[in-house]
Order: sequence, then C-alpha cells, then structure tokens
Amino acid sequence: MSFDGPRLAPLSGAKPDALVILIHGYGSNGDDLISLARMIQPALPHAAFVAPNAPARMPGLAEAYQWWPIDTFSMAERAAGADAAAPGLDAFITQELKDAGLPSGRVLLIGFSQGTMMALHVGLRRSEALAGIIGISGMLVAPERLPSDIASRPPVLLIHGTEDDVVPFRSMSLASTALAEASVPVEAHVSPGVAHSVAQDGLAAAAAFASRLLG
Repeated sequence: MSFDGPRLAPLSGAKPDALVILIHGYGSNGDDLISLARMIQPALPHAAFVAPNAPARMPGLAEAYQWWPIDTFSMAERAAGADAAAPGLDAFITQELKDAGLPSGRVLLIGFSQGTMMALHVGLRRSEALAGIIGISGMLVAPERLPSDIASRPPVLLIHGTEDDVVPFRSMSLASTALAEASVPVEAHVSPGVAHSVAQDGLAAAAAFASRLLG
C-alpha cells in the first residue's frame, strides 16, 4: 500500500538536513496539515515537510481520508484500527528516510487527532529512535501495551486544548503518565480555552520543540 501527499521543500533552498512528517486526523487530508507546516517552517529552514494522505478514503466524501473507520469510539476499535494502519505508515517513514538519505534521528512526526494516535503508535515501535513526536489534540492508543511494545524512546510533546469536545482534554494527562512510566521523555503544553484545533500558542510550542530537536 503506497500513499503520498503535499510537500514543502526547505526554505533555505538547500538539500534537506531533516524531515518533518505531518499526519492528519480523521476526515481530513494532507493539504490541511501542510498549512500547519507552513507556520512551523520558518523555525526549521533546512527541513523538508510532507503530509501524506491516509490510505483509506471516507465513503461519499471528496478529499476526506481516515487511518481507520470510526464506528463505536471504543478502545478496542482504536487499537485494532491503529494496528491495521501502522505497517503502511511505518513503511512510508522508512521509504522517506531512504529517499532523503537521512538517519532516523533527523525525522520528526507531527500528528493531529487520529494522526497523533498514529504518530505515537508507530513512532514508539520503531527500533531506531526518531528525532521526536509532537501530538496535537490526540491520545495514546492501547497504553497498557506500551511497556511490552515500545522499541525506542524519542522525546514527545503533547499539545491539547482545554475545551476539546472531540478528544477529551484529560487524554493528554493519561498519555503523558503512560509515556513517563515507559521512560519516554514527555512534555505537555496546555492551550486554555482551545477546542479541537491548534492555536497560536500551541504552534509556537511546537515550533520551539521542533527547533530544539532539529535546529
């Protein structure tokens, strides 16, 4: 299964020395996330950005993609969905590394909502640690499995709005606790009054974190 999406070349015009992979949420697409990349790009002028579309289109909706279908919102459905979608995203990351000629430690994952679930699910199970993972308005799928499944511990930044009515705000503290217990370096940024989106303060936190890891 192959998939792709919009890309941004480094602002510097030089060969990229890092890669940022943005992973969109349920019902969205890479074009939505690449707009986020444009706001972070000035902090990483030598990095390339790519925002792949998830492999499954949503029935009856143009340009809407999903990493897995959501029917029941159950924990079992999330775990099964993430498990099923993980090999495709994992292979995409590996191919992007190869194409760019970069080591794992120069790749940052940024996920939003369902994309955060995918970023954490895949990124922590890769044997070679990535530069880091930024998870926005998401959650950690199957936290009880993390201690046995984890293969690397890249630093993680979690960003969440207090008024999120799609993925509950408490998901951030639950994920943060599980990650810390698995010895993953984790930071959290709270966006007061923000719903299921990323606000300017969250973008600034993401850019600062990314610059610290890849700058």
